[in-house]
Amino acid sequence: MKILITGATGLIGSEITKQLLEQKIPVHYLTTSSAKIKSNPMSMGFLWNPAKTEIDLRAFEGVTHIINLAGVTIAAPWTKAYKHEILQSRISSIQTLKKGIEALSSHTISHFVGASAIGVYPSHLERLYTVHDQIDPDVSDSFLRQTVVAWESANLEMKELNIPVAQLRVGLVMDDKKGALAEFVKPIKMFVGASFGSGKQWQSWVHIADIAAMFIFLCKQHCEGVFNGVAPNPITQKELVVQLAKQLKKPLWLPNIPQFLMKLVLGQMSDLLFESQKVAAKSMISQGYVFKYEGIEAALASFTSLK
Repeated sequence: MKILITGATGLIGSEITKQLLEQKIPVHYLTTSSAKIKSNPMSMGFLWNPAKTEIDLRAFEGVTHIINLAGVTIAAPWTKAYKHEILQSRISSIQTLKKGIEALSSHTISHFVGASAIGVYPSHLERLYTVHDQIDPDVSDSFLRQTVVAWESANLEMKELNIPVAQLRVGLVMDDKKGALAEFVKPIKMFVGASFGSGKQWQSWVHIADIAAMFIFLCKQHCEGVFNGVAPNPITQKELVVQLAKQLKKPLWLPNIPQFLMKLVLGQMSDLLFESQKVAAKSMISQGYVFKYEGIEAALASFTSLK
C-alpha cells in the first residue's frame, strides 16, 4: 500500500501523513513549492501545477491509493476573483490527476478518496442529514453548495478511468492550532467571546485525529460512495462556545452577534458563521469505523493549548 496525497501540508493532509508514517505506510505527496519537498524513503514529494495541469508523473510510481485534499482555503474574503479560485483550485487538481494517470502506460492505482464538505447540505436548524438525502441540483442560492456539487462531480470523473471513488464530506474540523476552532478560541481568550446570530446553528464537528483516520480507513477498506466526515454528536454553536469558555475558564458576557454586523465585516464569507447543518455519522459507523472522540468535551480536553 502506498498513498499519494494532494494538499498534504494542509490541516488535514499533514495529520493524514503523520498517521500513515506512524503506521509505516509510504506516502507520496504533491506540492507546488520545491521548498516543501523533503523526500525520504517513506515520504517523497513531487512538483505539480494544477493551474496549468502539470504534474511529475513519477508521483504515481507504485501508488495504490490517492487522497485528494487540494484546494485553497475558504476562510478568506470572498471576492469575485477568490470565489473563482476556490472552485477552480478544486476542479483543476482533479483534472490534473486524471490527465497524469491517462498519460501513464500502466499504473497500480486501485482507489481514489476525494474530499468534499457538509456544506453541500442546505442550511437547516432542525433536519438531520444523511448521505441518502438527495441534493437539490438547484444550488444557485448558495456559493458553498455550488462549489461542493461541482467538486463532487469532478471527483466522480475518476470512475472514467475504472478507479473506484469514495467521497468524504468533511465537517467542522477541530484542531487547536489551525482552522475554525482557533478562530472561535481567540475572542474567548480575550473575554469577548459570543455566539453568532441565534446560536442555534448546528455544528457538525469532527476531531482532527478522526477525520484523518477516516480518510485512511476508507483507503484500507476500499470503500466506495459518499460518507459524512463528522462525529456522532453534533452540537449547536452556542453549546460549542459555552464548552470552549468552560475549557478555557473564561466568562461569556456579550450578547449574540447579529448577522448583519458580520456581513458588514466579512461580506459573503460571513455565511460560514450562520450556516446550520446537523449531519449524521452513521455512514462511517456502518462501515466499522470506531471514533476516537465522540463527544465535544473529550475532543476539547485533548487539546493542550486549551488547558
